[in-house]
Amino acid sequence: MSRIADLVARYCPEGVRYERLGDVGTWYGGGTPSKSVPEYWQNGTIPWLSPKDMTRGTLVSTEDRVSEQAVSASAAKLVPPGSVAFVVRSNVLRRRLPVAKVPFAVTLNQDMRAVVPREDISLEYLAQVCRARADSIRTFAGRTDGSMAAIRGPELLDFRIPVPPLPAQRELAEILGKMETLHAELEAELEAELELRARQYAFYRDRLLDFPETGGGGGCRLMPMGEVGTFFRGKRFTKADYVDDGIPCIHYGEIYTDFGPSARTVVSHVRSDLRASLRFAEPGDVVIVDVGETVADVGKAVAWLGEEKVAIHDHCYAFRHDLNPAFVSYYMQTSRFHADKAMHVARTKVKTLLMDGLAQVLIPIPPPEEQARIVSILDNFNSHVSDLSVGLPAEIAARQRQYAYYRDKMLSFEELAS
Repeated sequence: MSRIADLVARYCPEGVRYERLGDVGTWYGGGTPSKSVPEYWQNGTIPWLSPKDMTRGTLVSTEDRVSEQAVSASAAKLVPPGSVAFVVRSNVLRRRLPVAKVPFAVTLNQDMRAVVPREDISLEYLAQVCRARADSIRTFAGRTDGSMAAIRGPELLDFRIPVPPLPAQRELAEILGKMETLHAELEAELEAELELRARQYAFYRDRLLDFPETGGGGGCRLMPMGEVGTFFRGKRFTKADYVDDGIPCIHYGEIYTDFGPSARTVVSHVRSDLRASLRFAEPGDVVIVDVGETVADVGKAVAWLGEEKVAIHDHCYAFRHDLNPAFVSYYMQTSRFHADKAMHVARTKVKTLLMDGLAQVLIPIPPPEEQARIVSILDNFNSHVSDLSVGLPAEIAARQRQYAYYRDKMLSFEELAS
């Protein structure tokens, strides 16, 4: 930080001038050409920026293109290369304000605004300081427009940022750029490690659970799930039925977000007066989700190992059987099961796993001691991967906070007295 102190002492010993965002350059709004006019979109060459493109600090591409005719026919104007873009209307604004540097010429949709800085303001510095102040801008200028979160235009332009002399801006941007690059490289390494461990786990799990259809595997048979056990569907309950202390329950969404291959405790309870209208999984049942956004999503399962019955949602099947429940749940994670299951998924807008089809899927039946051995191995492996899945994202988050802390310290200046 001593280099920053030297910069301040050299270029702005009396303090730093603060300016309104509205005064730092030329602002551009957005508009959306009518999609009912094909020539506005077909063979378009001009990048058309929308909130979905704003996932990184520097924009490198956009998915959509529009024609010159489309730009001239809409409220949007062509934004010259070298701008800083903001999302001004999107539900993502309830959590964060996306800000990105755009090094190429674009046009914007109606939910975007962009500013091209003056000659005495560095594009790199402006992008850095706006990202550093994004939460403050969102708080200062945010509002709710019906069901959609939005940024008020006048308040956005009135937000003030520090504008040190141009040489100081350039040095600050260079330092922050190097920090950002190092942070991105470390984050990529951590994410790659997490992905590698997940693939390694999936490989060994599939190998352990790969039984031949006849003969081998210690006399292992493959049988239709409907002959091994029985299926039944849960009964509907809603979030409005949740209470702190009541009947333990499993909602289908929780199987995606809160449970691993097996569980002994629940995260939710519903009202006790609903008992007569509910259906319950018993200890040892496997609870299976029947709906999802993709074919890969449906069929996720959790073995219920708790000591009491648990109510299950109507988008869940319970599979009641005499096998090791964790063995069944682990097998339902395998590539082979997913391939077999995919043949029995109704491919409507919401993908649905059909109960009669699931009953036809083959499952291996090794001896009980072999089931227990495999579960023991996979439990240990799953525990290790789960620790990584918690630890590595926590490490990534810690690095993000560290970078944000030093960036904010570097961009905090005493304001020049007026």
